[in-house]
Amino acid sequence: MASEELTKNIAYIILAVLFLAMIRVIYQRAGDNRQAMLEDAAPKIAGEDELGGGAKNPDQFNEPDEDALEEMAELLGENDED
Repeated sequence: MASEELTKNIAYIILAVLFLAMIRVIYQRAGDNRQAMLEDAAPKIAGEDELGGGAKNPDQFNEPDEDALEEMAELLGENDED
Protein backbone atom coordinates (compact mmCIF):
# COMPACT_ATOMS: atom_id res chain seq x y z
CA MET A 1 0.00 0.00 0.00
CA ALA A 2 0.99 3.64 -0.48
CA SER A 3 2.58 5.39 2.42
CA GLU A 4 0.76 8.05 4.38
CA GLU A 5 3.19 10.74 3.18
CA LEU A 6 2.57 9.86 -0.48
CA THR A 7 -1.21 9.96 0.05
CA LYS A 8 -0.92 13.39 1.68
CA ASN A 9 1.22 14.71 -1.18
CA ILE A 10 -1.23 13.44 -3.81
CA ALA A 11 -4.13 15.04 -1.91
CA TYR A 12 -2.25 18.36 -1.67
CA ILE A 13 -1.45 18.27 -5.38
CA ILE A 14 -5.10 17.58 -6.26
CA LEU A 15 -6.26 20.39 -3.96
CA ALA A 16 -3.70 22.80 -5.43
CA VAL A 17 -4.83 21.98 -8.97
CA LEU A 18 -8.48 22.45 -8.00
CA PHE A 19 -7.64 25.74 -6.30
CA LEU A 20 -5.85 27.04 -9.40
CA ALA A 21 -8.73 25.92 -11.61
CA MET A 22 -11.17 27.71 -9.29
CA ILE A 23 -9.11 30.92 -9.45
CA ARG A 24 -9.06 30.71 -13.25
CA VAL A 25 -12.85 30.29 -13.45
CA ILE A 26 -13.41 33.21 -11.06
CA TYR A 27 -11.03 35.39 -13.07
CA GLN A 28 -12.82 34.53 -16.33
CA ARG A 29 -16.26 35.25 -14.83
CA ALA A 30 -15.02 38.58 -13.47
CA GLY A 31 -13.68 39.51 -16.91
CA ASP A 32 -16.94 38.55 -18.60
CA ASN A 33 -18.97 40.53 -16.05
CA ARG A 34 -16.72 43.57 -16.50
CA GLN A 35 -17.07 43.38 -20.28
CA ALA A 36 -20.86 43.12 -20.03
CA MET A 37 -20.96 46.08 -17.64
CA LEU A 38 -18.86 48.21 -20.02
CA GLU A 39 -21.13 47.31 -22.94
CA ASP A 40 -24.26 48.17 -20.94
CA ALA A 41 -22.80 51.49 -19.78
CA ALA A 42 -21.51 52.48 -23.23
CA PRO A 43 -23.16 55.49 -24.85
CA LYS A 44 -26.10 54.60 -27.04
CA ILE A 45 -26.01 55.57 -30.71
CA ALA A 46 -29.29 56.68 -32.23
CA GLY A 47 -30.97 53.83 -34.04
CA GLU A 48 -28.91 51.07 -32.46
CA ASP A 49 -30.95 50.76 -29.29
CA GLU A 50 -34.49 49.47 -29.40
CA LEU A 51 -37.09 50.75 -27.02
CA GLY A 52 -39.69 48.30 -25.85
CA GLY A 53 -43.25 48.88 -24.91
CA GLY A 54 -46.14 50.66 -26.52
CA ALA A 55 -49.64 51.83 -25.82
CA LYS A 56 -51.93 49.27 -24.24
CA ASN A 57 -54.81 50.47 -26.40
CA PRO A 58 -53.47 52.51 -29.34
CA ASP A 59 -56.98 53.02 -30.77
CA GLN A 60 -57.80 55.35 -27.89
CA PHE A 61 -55.72 58.04 -29.58
CA ASN A 62 -57.65 57.99 -32.85
CA GLU A 63 -60.65 59.97 -31.55
CA PRO A 64 -60.06 62.61 -28.85
CA ASP A 65 -62.61 62.96 -26.06
CA GLU A 66 -64.31 66.22 -25.04
CA ASP A 67 -61.79 67.02 -22.32
CA ALA A 68 -58.91 66.70 -24.74
CA LEU A 69 -60.68 68.90 -27.31
CA GLU A 70 -61.34 71.58 -24.69
CA GLU A 71 -57.73 71.47 -23.51
CA MET A 72 -56.47 71.84 -27.09
CA ALA A 73 -58.82 74.76 -27.65
CA GLU A 74 -57.48 76.44 -24.50
CA LEU A 75 -53.91 75.94 -25.63
CA LEU A 76 -54.68 77.39 -29.04
CA GLY A 77 -56.50 80.37 -27.52
CA GLU A 78 -59.83 79.57 -29.17
CA ASN A 79 -61.75 79.80 -25.89
CA ASP A 80 -60.76 83.39 -25.14
CA GLU A 81 -63.89 85.34 -24.43
CA ASP A 82 -62.35 88.83 -24.32
